[in-house]
Amino acid sequence: PWDAKLPQFVTVEDCEKVTRQLQFALEVEEAAYKRLEVSSPGIDRPLRGEKDFERFAGEVVDITLKAPMGAAAAGQVSATRKKFRGTLERVAAGSWQIVWSEEPIAKPGAKVSKKRAPAPVHALGFVLNELKEARLAPIVDFKGRKGAGLVDTAASMDQETGE
Repeated sequence: PWDAKLPQFVTVEDCEKVTRQLQFALEVEEAAYKRLEVSSPGIDRPLRGEKDFERFAGEVVDITLKAPMGAAAAGQVSATRKKFRGTLERVAAGSWQIVWSEEPIAKPGAKVSKKRAPAPVHALGFVLNELKEARLAPIVDFKGRKGAGLVDTAASMDQETGE
């Protein structure tokens, strides 16, 4: 079960623990298996239900709508746009929004003018049945969580070779 107080990331060590526990359980049950793989949901894990949205509120997500909502955004976005990336926020029970800015990404080492006006912040409200797909945005920051042992690949064990 999910505990809000614990870190939200699956580590290599977590995958190894589950692999060992499953390996022992399968040996006790005398189940024949050739290969056992345990992996995390990945850095772009899908968000499927209300609990997933509650858990990842405040995170950057990618959403794809079933139908374009650009026309309802008062001309702020293209009328045919279905894909958005922004920070997930809860508005009310069953209602969500993502907030984003069209701020251009500065190139490393480039000087940004202080006179440049900040890009406007946009918000798009939605309910879950309007979504075709929602995923955590796969943002990789190698400097931010150094040494945390984060993983999005499979930890696997082959019974015959032990690798």
